[in-house]
Amino acid sequence: MIHITEAQSGAAISHELAFKAVRSALIAATSSEAATFPVVHGTASDPQNKFTVKSAADGSLTGLKVGSYFPTNDAAGLPRHNSIILLFDQAKGRIGAIVEGGKLNAYRTAAADAVATDALARADAQVLGLFGTGHQAAYEAQAIARIRPLTKIMVVGRNADRTRAFVSQLRRKGLPAEVSQAETACRAADIIATATTATKPLFQADWVRPGTHISSMGSDAIGKQELPPELFAESRLFCDLPEQSARIGEFQHADSETPLTAIGAVLTDPAKGRQTSEETTIFDSSGIALQDLYIAEAIIAAAAS
Repeated sequence: MIHITEAQSGAAISHELAFKAVRSALIAATSSEAATFPVVHGTASDPQNKFTVKSAADGSLTGLKVGSYFPTNDAAGLPRHNSIILLFDQAKGRIGAIVEGGKLNAYRTAAADAVATDALARADAQVLGLFGTGHQAAYEAQAIARIRPLTKIMVVGRNADRTRAFVSQLRRKGLPAEVSQAETACRAADIIATATTATKPLFQADWVRPGTHISSMGSDAIGKQELPPELFAESRLFCDLPEQSARIGEFQHADSETPLTAIGAVLTDPAKGRQTSEETTIFDSSGIALQDLYIAEAIIAAAAS
């Protein structure tokens, strides 16, 4: 059995590797051979500490990821998020590989945003409105900066001190970040990315300019919500997996008749994506297991080389 430790996966991962693996996974998700199974949500003994189990299979891979979110880790100075990926031996049904992936998961999630933004945002997009100042938001900013020449990152956060500290962190990484208010960021942004644990909209629909691309990265359970539903009727909606997005993703708040397009279909046929420069596009990432399986396979290959 292969075992990739957290230290090994953290050393091997990069935004480039994650982008390639996640792009392949999102395309694979549209294949007739792919099967994504219902997400299992659970809690630890302390109910504020939560975990999810996501599993999938396609023509070459079968496995699952267990992801945890433990806010009580703050007191111990440890990350809130962690994950582990298990790949099955297809011939024997045993576990063929274990990949520890706390850091890996942050790259994987940001890569989904980058892949969708690259496919859907206007080619001349330069200003990012970023909602969120947590661990994941920093990876989102770095991933998007790789695929568009950002001249400004307008950061919106709930806590003023934390937002200023986060902006300083991004600036130290060479990113053009500044503190902003929600309305100001939305009215200026070409791209909006939300990476929060919100349960109600973070901004108003009429603040968004025509032609903006929006990625909702935080809604992955019933009750979570980052975007105003009024925006959906006048936008084109994309997601990683339509049936999952409508059940636990951002589009649980959309009308059931609203058409949802899998981003994998756009990656294989760009004509299914953005049609005009004035179109507003929205991508919902509820997070699918094939992303985890593909990135684990890529990490195993990198470790072996």
